[in-house]
Amino acid sequence: MKLNDTQVQQFKSDGWLFMPDAFSMEEVEALRQEAEGIYAANRPEIWREKNGAPRTAFAAHTYNEGFGILGRHPRLVKPVEQLFGEQVYMHQYKINAKAKFDGDVWQWHQDYGTWLRDDGMPEPRAMNIAVFLDEVFTYNGPLMLIPKSQHHGNLPAGHDLGTTSYPLWTLDHATVEKLCAEGGIVVPVGKPGGVLMFHGNLVHGSAGNITPYSRKIVYLTLNAVSNYIRKPTHPEWIAHQDFTPIMPCADDALLQYSRKHRRQAAA
Repeated sequence: MKLNDTQVQQFKSDGWLFMPDAFSMEEVEALRQEAEGIYAANRPEIWREKNGAPRTAFAAHTYNEGFGILGRHPRLVKPVEQLFGEQVYMHQYKINAKAKFDGDVWQWHQDYGTWLRDDGMPEPRAMNIAVFLDEVFTYNGPLMLIPKSQHHGNLPAGHDLGTTSYPLWTLDHATVEKLCAEGGIVVPVGKPGGVLMFHGNLVHGSAGNITPYSRKIVYLTLNAVSNYIRKPTHPEWIAHQDFTPIMPCADDALLQYSRKHRRQAAA
């Protein structure tokens, strides 16, 4: 998949791009089911809310075949290589949950601020790719983005260690108000299979989910190979230290995997 000129210009201007039908429901169905099994596992890569609900599952591509295929999928890898002009490696991989009734907030933040402060990433040449596994509505804790906020570069942030179970470098209220006055807020929503790309310096966050509708989103952070992290402080399953370029799989690999998974379930 290659971005057209209009898409490239939108990304450069607004810092985000949403492709609602990047994957079919058939392609993502097996991943939706397997994510629940991953959340139920007792692994150090699984982080939970303070009430025990699943929050995020790191590095599933390293131990699950289906999520491994997704991490090498050309519809995700190729557009980032197109924008960066070089090959990429997997800096981080996570399956974020907003559990029904219990999903907690993600405060306003920039991801590059964490990558720089915690792991020594030289430049914001890492891209977030979000793949919807469930339908994302305006009311079940969707991601909120502040368009054009990436143009402000890396903003001052405080290390919030108490609001949620996951420590985050967050922005103060005055900064968020100023950015929203300039760019507003957008809320990409859509069905399973939608793909959202956004710049590492784009300010974003999400509210809690008090609805009976869970939502799961897979986040791949693809980093330019030349921009590898210099001083990692996180465990390897949070900030990967294998900088080998990703070799994309076949375009139909996820579809074939989902069909195999369905046959095995029916046997």
